Amino acid sequence: MSTSPSAKASYHHGGLREALVEAGLAILEEGGDPASLGLREAARRAGVSAMAPYRHFPDKDALLAAVATVGFERLRAALEAADDPDRGVQGSVGETMDARSGLRRDVETSAAAGGAGEGQAALVAQGVAYIGFAAAHPGLFRLMFRTCAAEPPEALAAASSGAFGVLAHRVAALMPPERATDEALRCWALVHGIAVLALDGLLGADLRGNREAVAALAERLLDLDARGR
Repeated sequence: MSTSPSAKASYHHGGLREALVEAGLAILEEGGDPASLGLREAARRAGVSAMAPYRHFPDKDALLAAVATVGFERLRAALEAADDPDRGVQGSVGETMDARSGLRRDVETSAAAGGAGEGQAALVAQGVAYIGFAAAHPGLFRLMFRTCAAEPPEALAAASSGAFGVLAHRVAALMPPERATDEALRCWALVHGIAVLALDGLLGADLRGNREAVAALAERLLDLDARGR
């Protein structure tokens, strides 16, 4: 397979890895099935030979992990923007999104931000942003959590923990330390459950593919949850 001059130049300047990841993201954004995302199609999209990706990714799983890493970085940015549009939550955390990873250290050491009322609103806004991200990027969202389920590479683990850390930080500002860990996991389970139910079309036919309706439902449910907290 021949390559274009621009593709060759990008490869020789170290841009091939990024081009392959962008190709993977584009395939998912176009509605591609995460299970069908592979090195060969990514290489074709990037304009390089079928063997070129192996210089950066030893196998398909490595490419999927790299794409998922970008997904978690984008999710973190969306959560930070929702939490505080002007500043975002500062700092990062060192745990993965898996509850088995010892989240207590995160939430107990990130315990200062905002008043209770403002903080509750920020937490609801984060939840709506999380569900909105899933609705806007269904293929990427599914890949992110499918890839993160096993033992993720270091970069993927760091990116997923960074996204969860935005939520954990906000919860820690609202809860006593002894409750913060469980509350952060409960909040995550709630928004993730709504997101997946919406993606699977189990919240009603009128919500299927309707991002605005999903966001409105998410806000109503999360507001109810916040009032009962």
